[in-house]
Amino acid sequence: MTDTKIALKPKDFETDQEVRWCPGCGDYAILKQVQTAMAQLALRPSDVAVISGIGCSSRFPYYINTYGLHSIHGRAAAIASGLRMANPNLSVWIATGDGDCLSIGGNHFIHLLRRNFDLNILLFNNQIYGLTKGQYSPTSELHKITKSTPVGVIDHPLNPLSLALGADASFVARSIDRDGKHLQAMLLRCEQHRGSSFLEIYQNCNIFNDGAFELFTDKATKADTALFVEQGKPLVFGTEAQYGIRLDGHQPQRIDLREGSFSADDLWLHDETDLYKAQLLARFFDDPRTTPNALPRVFGILYAAQRPCYEYDLNEQIAQQQAQKGTGNLDELLSGNETWFIA
Repeated sequence: MTDTKIALKPKDFETDQEVRWCPGCGDYAILKQVQTAMAQLALRPSDVAVISGIGCSSRFPYYINTYGLHSIHGRAAAIASGLRMANPNLSVWIATGDGDCLSIGGNHFIHLLRRNFDLNILLFNNQIYGLTKGQYSPTSELHKITKSTPVGVIDHPLNPLSLALGADASFVARSIDRDGKHLQAMLLRCEQHRGSSFLEIYQNCNIFNDGAFELFTDKATKADTALFVEQGKPLVFGTEAQYGIRLDGHQPQRIDLREGSFSADDLWLHDETDLYKAQLLARFFDDPRTTPNALPRVFGILYAAQRPCYEYDLNEQIAQQQAQKGTGNLDELLSGNETWFIA
């Protein structure tokens, strides 16, 4: 990324386009926090590119005053990868949805993560197809009635964080549209991470899937159902911090600290560099409405680790070849090391 820093305001990242989402859509809140985060990062608009696929979330390039490309369905990851290779000085952001990224775009998504391009992936997850008017998506919950599943979803829902960790993502986190402070902190960490930063954002679609994440946002239930992890701190949640998570061997266990059997010293301490524990946290996927003593849904940075980025290694490889052979010979490159002539 560029090292040039200037004083900016969120308004510097606004465009003259009318923002057109349904009134009350969670995308408005995400847009505001992205613009605020970019200003705080002091990135010049000309040093940023926002790439999107197809869906409500994919209108982002029109509303952020940076370079942008509204691409085709499921292909934002491929296009952003090419952009990073062509211009590693750009701060590249992908705006995508649960259908765009995880259905038609699933293949590109996993290969982007394993290659570890240095860019930011914002997955707006509303558990529904919003732009095409209410069909079920890869993340829709079981038995959900939608326009394409009139008697209920029978597909097992996809867990985006587990998929990302399985693809060896170097940064995996989750936030939510209605918690602006937390979302902004996660966006800042995404840009500061060197590598593919994957941030799943729970986003309410108030037209076709209203209240999908209400348990994690409503004041009456949020504290008892959502666990916000922080590096080096114990896994504690509840309206009075009365619940905690400990490991019984390799099995996460929800405990009530008021019972006296365990204390805060017995709780699991969060370490965002621990891949194995991150995979356990991603599997905290119970539905509190149907599962007694459900494990809380995890928000925050589950995993963050450094490993080589594809575009930097590629440019280094090119530089080494040029140093050894000058500008190179295309015919020799295509021929390879095993050639022969027939007399």
